[in-house]
Amino acid sequence: MDRKIAISGASGLVGSRLTTWLQQQGDTVYRLARRRVPGSSTIYWNHETGEIEAGRLEGMDIVVHLAGKPLDGQRWTPAVKRAVYASRIEGTTLIAETLSHLKTPPRLLISASATDYYAESETPIGEAQGQPGKGFVAEMCRDWEAATAPAAQSGIRVVLIRIPSVLASKGHSMLAAFLPLFKRGLGPVLGSGKQLMCFVALDDMIRAIEHIMTCDQIVGPVNVLTPEPVTNKEFARVLGRILHRPVLLRIPGFILRLAMGEIAEAIVAGDSPLKPERLQATGFHFDFPDIESAIRHELLT
Repeated sequence: MDRKIAISGASGLVGSRLTTWLQQQGDTVYRLARRRVPGSSTIYWNHETGEIEAGRLEGMDIVVHLAGKPLDGQRWTPAVKRAVYASRIEGTTLIAETLSHLKTPPRLLISASATDYYAESETPIGEAQGQPGKGFVAEMCRDWEAATAPAAQSGIRVVLIRIPSVLASKGHSMLAAFLPLFKRGLGPVLGSGKQLMCFVALDDMIRAIEHIMTCDQIVGPVNVLTPEPVTNKEFARVLGRILHRPVLLRIPGFILRLAMGEIAEAIVAGDSPLKPERLQATGFHFDFPDIESAIRHELLT
């Protein structure tokens, strides 16, 4: 396709797979990174210092902003919260403001967000019906998305991809984290097991981003997730069956809270029944729409 695409977070789970995909399509990919590599396709930026090689973003067709410190896998101490918040809001603000002042800005900015944006709901909701939630993560997602405003106000098409659990057998993903336990027959059901989990297979995630790149009518927030969420109990049952291992353990919610602190609340509460209405309305189809096909595919890739 020969597009010029800049990606922040290109070394992460989604960014690395997206980079490979785009390069295979014939696109030229530039990585936004916190290191200077003269004469390379790496573009230096650092949200902590406010530095960015703005001139090298001139003439880009698309910018995909995925960078941000991970929030899971660690206790939510005040210091962790501050670092995670800053990496998302300061980083997004720096990119959006930089793009808004370019002489030849990109036609599209795709910026990451999360399904944690939404308030709890018992009824299925799409992007238009969902209301912002309360609490640290939901409010961070709200500010994260709002930080893209300078780019949108300058006329750039901005799409906010609200991302759920991305299923992958490697890297920073829930599936990869639980695989060793399930392979040893120690895979647990978490909490009641009735809480919902929205998800998307990594390859469907990449295809959805490509769809957004080529579908000019998509603007604003987009739920990048399969149409049918799954309960934690069903996730454990399916993964155990695929690996031919029993699922005999359950970790009660109070144990999770003692072991993990505040982060456990999100695990125990689960997700609302979200729908990918904007993707489906524009003709996108998931190759792996159910939990079994998604896990089987990711374990083979």
